[in-house]
Amino acid sequence: MGLFDEMAGAIHDPNQEGSTNELSNILSSVKQLSDDSGLDLSKTEVAMSVVGGHLRSALQKKQLENGTDSVVGVVNQFAGTVSDSKAVESLFSHAQITDIAQKISEKTGLNTSQSESLLPTLVPVILKVLKTGAGTQNNNQISNRLLTIFLDVDGDGDVDFVDMIKISKNDIKNPFKKWLFNIGRKLMPIISRFSGR
Repeated sequence: MGLFDEMAGAIHDPNQEGSTNELSNILSSVKQLSDDSGLDLSKTEVAMSVVGGHLRSALQKKQLENGTDSVVGVVNQFAGTVSDSKAVESLFSHAQITDIAQKISEKTGLNTSQSESLLPTLVPVILKVLKTGAGTQNNNQISNRLLTIFLDVDGDGDVDFVDMIKISKNDIKNPFKKWLFNIGRKLMPIISRFSGR
């Protein structure tokens, strides 16, 4: 299953941290960042997608060098909806930060200073998205499938987190889609077995 499926599942599963309220808070944080920065929301969303791709590469590197537990530790430590420059500094070198800011600027038309100023909020917010797949405090032995799938994807292309959040949040509110989604989750392992995947 893909990132969307896992996020939607986390929203519906009481044993995982994800919930519609949690996703609403994440979206509100992105909007607040846009308002505080005086930026068009669409540009902030594009920046979030660019940062998501680079964040995946950084977490994959950390996983390769220090193991999955180290990645989980970073997610748990820095996931949030408030600005935290330490989250950025713990994952990216100064040169990488400059490179990310330049790529955001190329796609949004923002200057590099504006682009770089978004990172201390966007990095924790994206980590917060990934943390929705973790088990709750009472079920913390559950593996974070959302994080696992995120790390397994090859390449450093953009990750459209905002659209993924909106679709997951809205679809799970619909009772029929909720029922259909649950059926799909149950059938997927069977289909995969017969298809040889």
